[in-house]
Amino acid sequence: MSVHQSSDSTPLLSVVVITRNEADRIGRLLASVTFADEVVVVDSGSTDDTVRICRAAGAKVVHRDWQGYAEQKQAALELGSGEWILNLDADEAISDLSATEIFLAIAKAPSDAVGFSMPRLSRYLNRWIRHGGWYPDRKVRLVRRAMGKWIGEGIHERLEVSGRVLELKQPILHYVYRSISDQVRTINSFSTLTAEHAGRAGTRLYLLYGLLHAVGKFLECAVWKMGFLDGMAGLVIAVNSSFYVFLKHAKTWEKSLPRDDSQ
Repeated sequence: MSVHQSSDSTPLLSVVVITRNEADRIGRLLASVTFADEVVVVDSGSTDDTVRICRAAGAKVVHRDWQGYAEQKQAALELGSGEWILNLDADEAISDLSATEIFLAIAKAPSDAVGFSMPRLSRYLNRWIRHGGWYPDRKVRLVRRAMGKWIGEGIHERLEVSGRVLELKQPILHYVYRSISDQVRTINSFSTLTAEHAGRAGTRLYLLYGLLHAVGKFLECAVWKMGFLDGMAGLVIAVNSSFYVFLKHAKTWEKSLPRDDSQ
């Protein structure tokens, strides 16, 4: 059941999401946002059943060639016609408690409030991760129409608003990786994107710094931010987080190597 229409017949709440080959998890998201007046999906060329699943659930699906995370999310944001736009990812979902909080928040929002931030609670290796820097992972995701803009390069996109942002308490549920293999694939992809947007760093000292940074990242995740309290999942997260840090430094350094014509 949707929230309701505003007095001028404009939808009160739109949910927008970008997709590509998310058939195995987009259904969970769609089932969790039936309280919204409108769901808009911007798909960048799925070859699985993503588009069919979205349309069967009543979502509006628009194709747009991939232009980068910030660009895709901005396109989705602009397609939402509601007074308020909730920006979600395909691997996320909204609980019933969160849906109620969102409805009450936008119904009673002061006139100078242009957005709401929400914590994000990630599930990985069959448990909710509450340490290691993964929680509360607060994000601005709910904004008044035309009051937000996605900015950033590579994987570091964020929704920026100009005005008062209030905080919600209930988290977005984030089903972050399908498996350890999925996390490793993501680390490889994201470290490449990060290196592509970095400057050139051709010294061995830079690579050594990457190693030291990786060790520091492990200690940060596992000890300082108490990832050890998440058990073996916390250990996997700490190791893979440090691997990502080293890999992005190594790939940035690799760009400075002379071309090997023997390959």
